Amino acid sequence: MKHKYPQIKPMGDRAILIDFEPEINEIILEKLLKIKEIIENELFEEKIEVINTYHSLLIIYPSTIENLYDKILTFRSLVSEANIAKNFNSQIHHVPVCYDEEFGLDLELIAKDKKIEISDIITLHTAPIYTIYFIGFLPGFLYLGGLDNRLEISRRSSPRMKVEKGAVGIGEKQTGIYPKSSPGGWQIIGNSPLIFFDKNTIPPCVFSPGDKVKFHSVSKSEYFQISRQIKEGKFQLKTEKYHG
Repeated sequence: MKHKYPQIKPMGDRAILIDFEPEINEIILEKLLKIKEIIENELFEEKIEVINTYHSLLIIYPSTIENLYDKILTFRSLVSEANIAKNFNSQIHHVPVCYDEEFGLDLELIAKDKKIEISDIITLHTAPIYTIYFIGFLPGFLYLGGLDNRLEISRRSSPRMKVEKGAVGIGEKQTGIYPKSSPGGWQIIGNSPLIFFDKNTIPPCVFSPGDKVKFHSVSKSEYFQISRQIKEGKFQLKTEKYHG
């Protein structure tokens, strides 16, 4: 049976889920982010939290939802009336990454699995302009779409107990960056010296869903130079308006 999208349904007694076509593409992302913006604006006074993934929105209420059926009708109306024809004012962030063997813990494994040189992995990884689809499972963890399919690889069968802050990894069709040290199962190919989440700054994360990321390979000495500049408050992330 073919499903009709979007599907809107309750998730427990405090949340509603809006499901779109189960695909990863920028058309669905634009639709998601536009509807997310509408919901946040229209229901601002209800103090809801709206979380997006690749193809769904989860609307979380601060307490039990009363008149659930009426809420679902409200969301159906908002979704149907949404004007999706919008050019996003997205930004492109230029992110330095060091692919030295000290940081690229799984480069050799990937090179062997894909039967390509490590230098080719770096070239393939830095070539695309990636799209930030959403941020999680850690605050500031960027889920990036646009990975070259020649680099797609399964996650580790045994996750590492500790992945270093700034680690750049590949998991299936995605690439992403660990904003802090944590357990993780992605294949690690490098490290970025940037700070991706800082609770003491406003905003704590300068990256947003819909923005773009371009990776740039830097040497080990450049990596540590950037690290020093960040600590001294002298580093400026290169960000510009994206004209796609």
